[in-house]
Amino acid sequence: MRKIIHIDMDAFYASVEQLDDPTLIGKPVAVGGSEERGVVSAASYEARKFGVRSAMSGKMAARMCPDLIFVKPRFQRYKEISTAIHKIFQRYTDIIEPLSLDEAFLDVTENKLQLPSATFIAQSIKTDIRNELGLIASAGVSYSKFLAKLASDQDKPNGLFVITPEEAQAYIDNLPVERFFGVGKVTAEKLHELQIYKGKDLKGFSREQLTQHFGKAGNFLYEICRGIDERPVVPYRERKSIAAENTFAQDIFDTNGFLLESEHIQEMLWKRIERADKKGRTLTMKVKYADFTVRNRSKTGLGIIESLTQLKRIAAELEQQFLPLEHPVRLIGFQISGFPEEEEGTIQLIMEI
Repeated sequence: MRKIIHIDMDAFYASVEQLDDPTLIGKPVAVGGSEERGVVSAASYEARKFGVRSAMSGKMAARMCPDLIFVKPRFQRYKEISTAIHKIFQRYTDIIEPLSLDEAFLDVTENKLQLPSATFIAQSIKTDIRNELGLIASAGVSYSKFLAKLASDQDKPNGLFVITPEEAQAYIDNLPVERFFGVGKVTAEKLHELQIYKGKDLKGFSREQLTQHFGKAGNFLYEICRGIDERPVVPYRERKSIAAENTFAQDIFDTNGFLLESEHIQEMLWKRIERADKKGRTLTMKVKYADFTVRNRSKTGLGIIESLTQLKRIAAELEQQFLPLEHPVRLIGFQISGFPEEEEGTIQLIMEI
């Protein structure tokens, strides 16, 4: 039986801003966006009390919280802090699977300090992060990734929640399907149509019935409602894509402006591709309009995209699919994927079903 910890930093970006600028402590803070434009990347707990959330437009966030303080994101700083957090993890285990800058799974079944209690390790990590970095983390402890991640969200902020093997089935039985990791809004609605609201309701359906309704995801649902999750903590995760995008201060109405901004983002993307030293076959263009609707268009070539010139040539084909502009444009983005070393069938931890 594995011993798995999920560490999730509490309001990470906003907490780093409050750490570096003590005048922000105790105040509602939004990282990213503004009162007029952009999207909130993260919100402090003081801001969340007013309903401010990540991915919310800055304009809406300002309406919900008139005293909201907007700060520009500093991703290099967040990466520095994330590196320091991972150095703390490495005192206890090398089996670390990062999910993002602010969260990771740790397998401490066999740990460096030979400590028998995963709960004690989780508390020690939380204490180390607090004492050395001045930040708060929540932790979840269980025998599987699914349950450890649920546990870390149970008592936020500054939580430490344990789901033992003996308690797991009762916990899952009473868990709303909306909280099942990977179950999105559409799937939740479909589950409700089948009168499935909690884990115990799922157990009334056979594997065949669930796969009939949900395809391959039916296998996941059948097993997870029975506490079965054999996914190991994978220390190294291959990067699947590289992206660059920009939300404009003013909406773009004209074709020339659209093409000029698009070219700028393509050049930004190519710099990131060179820095990562990874090249792919598929280029995707994303356009978000002023009404927040989003369209994506992709093209996959027979070979990898070897140069900026080649990337721009493919991008020009994608651009034509958005012209003439149907609505004013708020955001343009490009993403490269389809790296040659990718292995087909790699298990994706984040699975929208």
